[in-house]
Amino acid sequence: MFRNIREDIASVFDRDPAARSTFEVLTCYPGLHARIFHRMAHGLWKANFKWLARFLSHIARGFTGIEIHPGATIGQRFFIDHGMGVVIGETAEIGDDVTLYHGVTLGGTSWKEGKRHPTLGNGVVVGAGAKILGPIHIGDGAKIGSNAVVVKDVPAGATAAGIPARILDEVKKAQGFNAYGVSNDQNDPLSKAIHGLLGHSMIVDKRIDLILQQLEKMGVSVEEERATADKFDPNYLNKIVD
Repeated sequence: MFRNIREDIASVFDRDPAARSTFEVLTCYPGLHARIFHRMAHGLWKANFKWLARFLSHIARGFTGIEIHPGATIGQRFFIDHGMGVVIGETAEIGDDVTLYHGVTLGGTSWKEGKRHPTLGNGVVVGAGAKILGPIHIGDGAKIGSNAVVVKDVPAGATAAGIPARILDEVKKAQGFNAYGVSNDQNDPLSKAIHGLLGHSMIVDKRIDLILQQLEKMGVSVEEERATADKFDPNYLNKIVD
């Protein structure tokens, strides 16, 4: 127990630059308190003291603002930053070195018995307000962006964001710790597609302009066609994308 608590304290220092002392972490970090409570409640749950386990987790929720079902399985060096509003369901499984931020939900989408909550691999980072729903798997080292709603598996090392979440940066390991699960070099396929269309439209415009020039040299009147083209702002789509 004490070895696990020492590891939890060390993980706080590794991931939160605001932590100044061990005493501060022990007394002022609700994520650490919730983890300690959960270890005790989980032990009672496995020993078949179901009601007592639930009551202890109920007390922990009131004390920390974090709700972790005693049946959830959590690995080593688990860190919840800020913590308020975090909900972790009964059949959730969390690997080692996982980080959650406030408002995260690991929830179910079914009332059926059995596995109904997500599984998070090692080193996963879940940004503030994200919802991961159903018996899906989030691969090792994956990042979930803030306020994302994830209902499908996320590959190891990938970044998922949006509602519903899309894979932005598949199979690309994060360089160092990223606080809210969103990198600065996200490879958004939708954005790339839009910019590709913009580039193609510019090429088409140039070709049309060249054709009009040739027609003018041949003595054909193209004033009406040019007037129509001038009404369209070529920067309109760029403004939408930006």
